[in-house]
Amino acid sequence: MEIESVRITIPEGANLIAGQSHFIKTVEDLYEVFKNAVPTIKFGIAFCEASDQCLVRWDGNDPALAKAAAEAARDVGAGHFFLAFIREAYPINLLPAIRACPEVCTIFCATANPVEMLVAESAQGRGVVGVIDGASPKGIEDEAGRAWRKGLLRKIGYKL
Repeated sequence: MEIESVRITIPEGANLIAGQSHFIKTVEDLYEVFKNAVPTIKFGIAFCEASDQCLVRWDGNDPALAKAAAEAARDVGAGHFFLAFIREAYPINLLPAIRACPEVCTIFCATANPVEMLVAESAQGRGVVGVIDGASPKGIEDEAGRAWRKGLLRKIGYKL
């Protein structure tokens, strides 16, 4: 078995949501999830079909994000892997609804950070075994850092 790191290139100003699901209707159901959660969202979704034709299925309402999602999913190449790039919304706006989607088994990550998917390959195929999301910690938050964090959450409207 080989393990490979696949770097995901996130389009400028976008966030990534990646996970595993179990059925070909994932793309259509996630499309509905995204539009119902945030009607103004821009996105592209891709899903790696793991049987029959084994195609990367894709859709979205932003052609550039949809193309980028399809290419990134192809690069990961893991069975039943899905990936979405979003703009004009944050993952926090979508994650509860994604978790409620019947096809979704796991959410690997939701981020705007640089991401590497750790992919194992065997004779049968490929699967995601882990994610490297962003950088390692450089220290422990002090009082100034706590004040900054609390200010940011209030500035962007997530706390009163």
